[in-house]
Amino acid sequence: MAILSGQVAIITGAARGIGAGIAELLAQHGATVLISDANAEGAAIFAAQLQAQGYSAVAQRTDVTSAADRHALVANTLTQFGRIDILVNNAGVLAPVTLDEMTETEWDRLMGINLKAAFFCAQAVVPTMRAAQRGRIINIASMSARTGGLASPMHYVTAKTGMLGLTRGLARLVAPFGITVNSICPGFIETDMATVWTPETRERLVATIPLGRFGTSHDVAGAAFFLCSPYADYVTGITLDVNGGSHIQGALGEQQYVDGTDS
Repeated sequence: MAILSGQVAIITGAARGIGAGIAELLAQHGATVLISDANAEGAAIFAAQLQAQGYSAVAQRTDVTSAADRHALVANTLTQFGRIDILVNNAGVLAPVTLDEMTETEWDRLMGINLKAAFFCAQAVVPTMRAAQRGRIINIASMSARTGGLASPMHYVTAKTGMLGLTRGLARLVAPFGITVNSICPGFIETDMATVWTPETRERLVATIPLGRFGTSHDVAGAAFFLCSPYADYVTGITLDVNGGSHIQGALGEQQYVDGTDS
């Protein structure tokens, strides 16, 4: 029997990139996956691709900043499947805004998507997990939360660092109910967001990664699968770094990125 057979997982921001990689791997291991994304068409296409491979997948258009959408996501999942075992808070955006250009509107927009929504999505699923006395919540943060994100805008770094605090605080609160909460800090990952890098920038970045390559969504998915699996039953409140060893370099890699690009 597949290790996640019978379990139901909600993955936000799952129409592409890291979220899609996580959804695919969880489905391969038997979970029913809810492809939640603001891009309704992209979510539907990806869910159909998983279904064509014989996996159980459902798409739902969700604006994670909307309380009504979050409620509908949880309510519809429970109506269809009667349970929620796993939540992966992956939805997020990255906007290249300098310190001097930052506005309150932009700050609030990104923080609302990247941090506030993660808390309220978790809040929405905890009651059903608590009733089941079991659940897994995984927050997708970023290497910038470890390094200070010299190559990342301040609101992004702040939000992703906040996710690590959210992970620890929530883990303590829900542990008595058999719910684990962990986070993952991906490094430089090959997603469509990485297409903005020039060949020269890519070469400089790879040179800063001890394992000598960019990560893939499947690398991050492997960490997420572990945290969802029975092998992580006694693991909560931690952060897994999935960055090819970039944390060994500290902020050096990101500093080279900044020094080698127009900003």
